[in-house]
Amino acid sequence: MPFHSFFTFFFLIFFLYPFSIQSPAHAISFVSPIQKDNATLFYSLTVYLKTPLQPTRLHLDVGASFSWVACDAGYNSTTYQHIPWASLLCDSLGHNLPCSVCFNAPSPSCANDSCSLFPENSVTRKIALSPALTDSLALPTSDGSTQGPPILLPGYIFSCSPSSLLEGLANNVTGLAAFGRSNYSLPAQVSNTFSVPRCFALCLPGSPSDPGVALIGSVGPYYFSPQKTDISKSLVYTPLVLNPVGSTVVTYAGEPSDEYFINMTSVNVNGKPIQINSSLLAVDENGSGGAKISTAVPYTVLESSIYNALTKAFVNESSALNLTVTDTVKPFGVCYSAADITVTRVGPGVPTVDFVMQSDNVFWRVFGSNSMVRITRDGGGDVWCLGFVDGGVNPRTSVVIGGHQMVDNLLQFDLDNSRLGFTSLVLLKGTTCSNFNFPSTR
Repeated sequence: MPFHSFFTFFFLIFFLYPFSIQSPAHAISFVSPIQKDNATLFYSLTVYLKTPLQPTRLHLDVGASFSWVACDAGYNSTTYQHIPWASLLCDSLGHNLPCSVCFNAPSPSCANDSCSLFPENSVTRKIALSPALTDSLALPTSDGSTQGPPILLPGYIFSCSPSSLLEGLANNVTGLAAFGRSNYSLPAQVSNTFSVPRCFALCLPGSPSDPGVALIGSVGPYYFSPQKTDISKSLVYTPLVLNPVGSTVVTYAGEPSDEYFINMTSVNVNGKPIQINSSLLAVDENGSGGAKISTAVPYTVLESSIYNALTKAFVNESSALNLTVTDTVKPFGVCYSAADITVTRVGPGVPTVDFVMQSDNVFWRVFGSNSMVRITRDGGGDVWCLGFVDGGVNPRTSVVIGGHQMVDNLLQFDLDNSRLGFTSLVLLKGTTCSNFNFPSTR
């Protein structure tokens, strides 16, 4: 349903349900709609922040360590607190964090002797030095099939950042929601506060008008209409790989990356392995190589030799379908006339791409709906382009799986068991990420 309906519904439900911190009689999980921005192709989710609670849209960053909110102007809350620099909490946030010094009037963005963090925009790679805050946050609960009453999380930790850090993100976001491995990511703070599993699931939508869903603190079930299909039953698992070296702009010796790397071992096109240097798919002692999942890039980015091997194999396999390449559209390197391609239930009828994991029978299959991007060229004539991008020679990470390849696939990040659950069967089951049962006010 349209995003304005969510705001109407949330205002009603937050009015009807009083906030209290209770010990639930049964395990709870939390839910938030995920929105796609058509201009940037990035994703955001909505939380409720401040006192009184206000809907706050945050850029979804699956690999970030700390959440941050632009609060250098107009941040009004009766419950925010700075974190004292000489405190155990500040020490737990990082090694030798700076102590803030401010000569302006006290405000969320200005305090003396308080703990400071280095919030980062992972899209532009810009950082800031900003005070760490705590404030009230609330999320609706869920049983995995619909949305329930909200529960308050007091003392949520994030960074108060300058508005300039929003550059490159969707126009309607006011900060960033961190979902990385850090002990202070949004899922981690939810897990620590409510003693729920350190696990979350993301299902990114393909359309800006219909939301996907984030489910936090539950290993399942995950129900989607119209069949009320529990997608958790279809998950295939691969181990999460720890990258020993952080990749943030400000890093600390001995601190591993908070991003999610996976054990990819090969890439297939139409079930046939492409010829690549397999060592590129492993993370070395310097943190280079490997494959990770990222919402900071709209399309999967491949090291040049992998990209060249993939496109060559894809073109060869496509020729058997009587498909001939046409003029390309940046940033893509392989395109076909839309008139030549038949659209099926799983998208354009083109060769499949498989990301093969720890064994040949564990693979993430990318159908045409996730491998191809439809573009209208200047002067007319639509094309379908292969939605993978050349990342150049010697990038830090060899394979960065981007948002387009994640659309309508449910991904479960299970940190308790150090594994990623994934399913390429969402479309095959006749449902999409937009079919989670969010209540409608229409």
